[in-house]
Amino acid sequence: MADQPTKNKPMYYPWHHFVLVPAALVLAGYGIRRYLNVAGNDDEISRLWFTVMLLAVVGLGVLIMLRQHYALALQDRLIRLEVRQRYFELTGKSLRAFEPQLQMSQILALRFAGDGELPALVAAAAQEKLSSKDIQARIQDFQFDHLRV
Repeated sequence: MADQPTKNKPMYYPWHHFVLVPAALVLAGYGIRRYLNVAGNDDEISRLWFTVMLLAVVGLGVLIMLRQHYALALQDRLIRLEVRQRYFELTGKSLRAFEPQLQMSQILALRFAGDGELPALVAAAAQEKLSSKDIQARIQDFQFDHLRV
């Protein structure tokens, strides 16, 4: 129990938090500093430091955006599991029979359906190839998801 994360204990991925991001910060800072020293010169060194600075800043941005991407991918997996569980609880059958016919966007839209309409909407989404907007338009008992990041 002591090793499980709590709300007060942050989780770190050492390679990301303590190696890649600090290295990208240092490289971006150094590249910006070096470029500012030669900015305005029309020579090869100025262009080289501009390129290093640009690549470092873009790389740092990508590293920061990866964090959000990981969180959203994890939420999508959890929503799929939630819809599977709800479908099973309501019908006693596995959702996996329908999953090859459903896109992730459809499953994400199905999470908003109330318990009374979920089984019928799953079947309709799979058979009629409904878009996520079409699924949401058919929902009568809309269950809002206030926990999505």
